Amino acid sequence: MNDWPEGWSDNDRGNRYGSGSASAQPESARVMRQVRRGPAAPPQGPGVPPQPSYVNGQGYGDYTDARGSGYDSGYNTGQVYGGGDPGGPDGPGGTATRGPRPAPNWRRRIKWTAITVVTVLVVTSAATYFWADSKLRREVDLSKVIDRPEGGDGTNYLIVGSDSREGMSAEEKKELHTGSAEGKRTDSMMILHVGSNGDTLVSLPRDSDVEIPTFVGSESGKTYKGTGRHVKLNAAYAMDGPELLVRTVEFNTGLRIDHYVEIGFAGFAKIVDAVGGVEITIDKAFKDKYSGADFQAGKQKLNGEEALAFVRTRHAFAASDLERTKNQQKFLAALAHEVATPSTVMNPFKLYPTLGAGLDSLIVDKDMGLYDLGSMFFAMKGVNGGDGTSMNMPISGSTGGNLVWDKAKVKQLVNELNNDEKVTVSGN
Repeated sequence: MNDWPEGWSDNDRGNRYGSGSASAQPESARVMRQVRRGPAAPPQGPGVPPQPSYVNGQGYGDYTDARGSGYDSGYNTGQVYGGGDPGGPDGPGGTATRGPRPAPNWRRRIKWTAITVVTVLVVTSAATYFWADSKLRREVDLSKVIDRPEGGDGTNYLIVGSDSREGMSAEEKKELHTGSAEGKRTDSMMILHVGSNGDTLVSLPRDSDVEIPTFVGSESGKTYKGTGRHVKLNAAYAMDGPELLVRTVEFNTGLRIDHYVEIGFAGFAKIVDAVGGVEITIDKAFKDKYSGADFQAGKQKLNGEEALAFVRTRHAFAASDLERTKNQQKFLAALAHEVATPSTVMNPFKLYPTLGAGLDSLIVDKDMGLYDLGSMFFAMKGVNGGDGTSMNMPISGSTGGNLVWDKAKVKQLVNELNNDEKVTVSGN
């Protein structure tokens, strides 16, 4: 049986190989219709199905059916396989003529990468600055302080730790052993002098014997005449707040206070926890049921609760107030060192919680800026680093339970601070 279309014989296949061929020779172009070129037409006749047209070399795709209509498959024009026009942009015969890919311009890439990084840092820093500046609680107005001494060289900060329980729940008060007393009192007071000849931190014992001078009430605006009455230093704060405390310190020392910074119990503990605790070396073990302190000697890391107990303890020491001020200085310097380290400043997961905890709880004067606050922290960091001095106010004795300052030494100390000289006076 002959399987070829009518009008085709097996002999028409010629001497060739392929389907049913026993010859080793390839089929001719006449049989391999899909690759033929030129105007030659395929066999035609009765019973032969319509064949593709190759008129004008258009290729396999110009198919014409019995009705005379057709379509272009695009096979021979490169539309299917992307060959393109022989004379097109790919070059003669559709051959690609693209040159080698140019080498990357690394100098340009590095330049734009650096510009992008710097831009991100500037924008982030500016946003952080304005965010942090907006959180400062500028509540103390030093313009209300009267009869102020002349300012000297350098900058003087009055740093106050209060027993404020503002915002604390009953559970937090119990956990931190703060009690539930109303109002607030000063638990610690220090003068930090920042100058070009080393920074100096001077603790003012809260039991210091001082005279309350004439002052103007911070809320009433009323003038209260001084009567020469002597009280403990922390009583000034209890009488009329930060403004009277500044007025009393300036009157009894002759040193002008440039900035005021205050932090309460809760804020102090939150800052310590935000930086992941503070490492400190305790010289000897002590215990105090009032503050909740229970420490062994040696190096250890304190969390917020432990840190607050450490700086508040006074009943465990013979010289209660003086020993406590030394512990406060020691810990604040360690805390400032932890806050100012690159591991905190360069780590947003530590920096932002620390700033948030600190700035929410800090109360400062109306002229205080973030630069001033940063200067204060870096100065405190350097106080115990060999470049600065930490001391208690010189004491000559006591009267009625109040600690009396050594007037001669205090005068010398204030002169050295006003002139921004290296402090030579020793404290208790």
